[in-house]
Amino acid sequence: MDLATLTLFVPACFALNMAPGPNNLLSVSNSTRYGYRRACMAGVGRLLAFAGMIALASAGLAVVLQTSELLFYGIKIVGAAYLFYLAWQLWRADPGAQNAVEGAPVGMLALARQEFLVAAGNPKAILIFTAFLPQFVDPTRAVTPQFAVLGALFLMLEWIAISAYAYMGLHMRRWFAEPRGKRIFNRCCAGLLSAAASVLLMARRA
Repeated sequence: MDLATLTLFVPACFALNMAPGPNNLLSVSNSTRYGYRRACMAGVGRLLAFAGMIALASAGLAVVLQTSELLFYGIKIVGAAYLFYLAWQLWRADPGAQNAVEGAPVGMLALARQEFLVAAGNPKAILIFTAFLPQFVDPTRAVTPQFAVLGALFLMLEWIAISAYAYMGLHMRRWFAEPRGKRIFNRCCAGLLSAAASVLLMARRA
């Protein structure tokens, strides 16, 4: 893979990583509620989901998702339902109780599972990898190693995005230190997650 291809890929990929979406919003919310380090570590769940999607795209199995309308809409509905569930939890969260939660250990596995399920519940993500990554693959060379390099770069940049959004959430926690501010922030996040779920429900196969 030549330097010119990487020069084009990295900024385009990073723009995709930094785009606001359900997972990045979840990083902001987790950092606000549980702290920067936990929000970053929870992002491992998202990276595992994306790594699986990149492997599917590399193997050409994403064609099944493109051709199976039932599978696509099934994943989409389950993913949207999970986002609505998270939004409902945030809407009903007691900001006074969160002070005690922040001082207590929070299950890292549970937070990572949230990130994984939000990422895996979006079938459009697999299609994005199917449409985006192949643009930077040279068909005259071995495809699998190129996919491996591009996929690894994508995951590295995604980790930077996770850290950036978690850092944003850390500062928001300082701004919304009072229970009333936390309630406003939680409900704003709940509204944005509901909006993301609605957009996902309207998504169509390419």
